[in-house]
Amino acid sequence: MKAVLDACVLFPTVLREILTGAAGAGLYRPLWSDRILEEWARATVRLGEGAEVIARGEVVALKAAFPGAMVAPAPGLEARLWLPDPDDVHVLATAVAGSADLIVTFNARDFPRHTLAEEGLDRIDPDLFLRRFLDSDPETLREVVHRVHAMAERLAGETLPLRALLKRARLNRLGKALG
Repeated sequence: MKAVLDACVLFPTVLREILTGAAGAGLYRPLWSDRILEEWARATVRLGEGAEVIARGEVVALKAAFPGAMVAPAPGLEARLWLPDPDDVHVLATAVAGSADLIVTFNARDFPRHTLAEEGLDRIDPDLFLRRFLDSDPETLREVVHRVHAMAERLAGETLPLRALLKRARLNRLGKALG
């Protein structure tokens, strides 16, 4: 399965690490474009000084870790596509160009299912996306979440309850399922 990761699901670090960890474990193939990665890097500016520099380093690391994830939509593809928010058409173009199955996003309003279906696509929020892996390959997803949880605790220098960590990453139902 191939899934485009929208910039809004790359910005929260814990969520990004779980999504890319699941991809690294072979649960799916991630796709993105330079523009999606640029949106993510620019969004980190609101975290304060130095955040964008760190994000740009993480972009380089993602590109190296997933060299097949980069999609460059053909010139003119965006012109034939439509979404309620024209600023999101590039995400749809990335999905079409990469022959994706899904767009993983929190932005349901701007990615109407009927419009995506015309291109053979669907959208899914990251919580449901990851919970499906919990159903299909629970051991693998639990290991991914465990690694990210351990990394978050090391960086924080304190114990972090898993459910609260996942809730902050907007993975409420996954957190509840993992206890």
